[in-house]
Amino acid sequence: MPWSRRTLGLLLGPLSFAAVLAAPTDLEPDAHRLAAIFALVIVFWVSEAIPLAATALLGPALAVPLGVAPAREAFAPFGHPILFLFLGSFLIARGMMQHGLDRRIALFVLSRSWVGNRSSRILLAFGGIAWFLSMWISNTATTAMMLPIGLGVLRTMSSDRGDEEGHHRYSMALLLTIAFSCSIGGMATPVGTPPNLIGIGMLEQILGRRVSFFDWMAFAAPISLVLFAFLCAMVRLVFRPKARELGSAREVILRRREELGRWSAGERVALVAFLMAVTLWTLPGLLAIALGPEAELAQAIQRALPEGPAAIFAAMALFAIPTERGRFRPALSWSEAAQIDWGTIILFGGGLSLGSMAFSSGLAGALASAVGGQSAGLSIWMLALLALFVANTLTEFMSNTATANLLVPIFLALAGASSEHLTAPAVAAMLGCSLAFCLPVATPPNAIVYGSGQVPLLQMIRLGILLDLGCGLLAWSGLILFRDALRF
Repeated sequence: MPWSRRTLGLLLGPLSFAAVLAAPTDLEPDAHRLAAIFALVIVFWVSEAIPLAATALLGPALAVPLGVAPAREAFAPFGHPILFLFLGSFLIARGMMQHGLDRRIALFVLSRSWVGNRSSRILLAFGGIAWFLSMWISNTATTAMMLPIGLGVLRTMSSDRGDEEGHHRYSMALLLTIAFSCSIGGMATPVGTPPNLIGIGMLEQILGRRVSFFDWMAFAAPISLVLFAFLCAMVRLVFRPKARELGSAREVILRRREELGRWSAGERVALVAFLMAVTLWTLPGLLAIALGPEAELAQAIQRALPEGPAAIFAAMALFAIPTERGRFRPALSWSEAAQIDWGTIILFGGGLSLGSMAFSSGLAGALASAVGGQSAGLSIWMLALLALFVANTLTEFMSNTATANLLVPIFLALAGASSEHLTAPAVAAMLGCSLAFCLPVATPPNAIVYGSGQVPLLQMIRLGILLDLGCGLLAWSGLILFRDALRF
């Protein structure tokens, strides 16, 4: 980020804090002081004056001396069980990337005979792999892993055809498909992207509504799949790639797969940890479908192994199972594990703390009342549509994690008078945080493919506007269609 933006944030943050604190309001004293903290936090998050995670720590810390909440209450959300679901999933993802399991999965799919050298099938395969992997590991890591493979395939396009324009169109189509598939795939699972877990944590912390891994996937995975199909259709409509085959693309992919060699012990352990986690996360929901929602076995497993401990147990396999004979060498050492994204975990805890205090202090209710005049008469589903597009717009310019931290409490409060589908607007805001496709600064995947130099900004905006609108409406329609699955 330019230093001028950070410097401006460092100046405006404290000024905003002081201005709100000094301004006369009708708020309760605790809510008034928390509003000043929010003003500072918002400016720092938008400007990235200091790291996002540092700002997430600053907010709860300021709440203590200002008397908004005692220290034990302000920092309690940093020990929320869902935070450990984050931690476990990050460790498993780190193990997969450390040993190249994600790369092996990608090359395995790309080397299938049905893909071959057909340009349309290669687009679909790249997008499908990025979509699937981003359900479980960072969309940034997935994009960074898929980009060099994609660039290698693009180099196989024969340059002697003289169709430079066609080559350029296909390059843009492939790279944007990778980036946007990563964002869409993250919507499908709670661990796919931080806004999902942030919102889920707030639903439990603020409303006492627990959302299981399976509950989320019951509606989000089908929506995500439809959005992925829409992405593929829009890519072909906008770029209209002419090439039917990509030279020796299959040979390049097969050669890269052969370079991986045989499965390593580390890959096998990482696969065991991944499959263990997915099984433990989804087993209670599958048993509830097979045996009925009131089945004692399903409820007993859910009580004994909620998602957080299940993720930790699965991750422990990476530390406990040796990968070399004769000496104990785990699949993941602590020095390797320490490289996970601790900042996102801290950001989650800080956002959960601020959201909880916004409700306990009455600030969220006051904001909802102030905004409520503008949204008076809106049904719960129109409010959800508003939440989705507000989140989508903000995420184009600021972190999706920060956007979720700010919007979920507000829309929970706005929907507070509803007795049915109370959580729909907040869930819509969570989904909207994953639907920012227009600008390189919107998401790391966008920035990564833009940085390749093969995707002009105007072309990203051109496709991005269509996707922002189309995916937003489809996601909203999906929420209405799957409203019975919103059992929280």
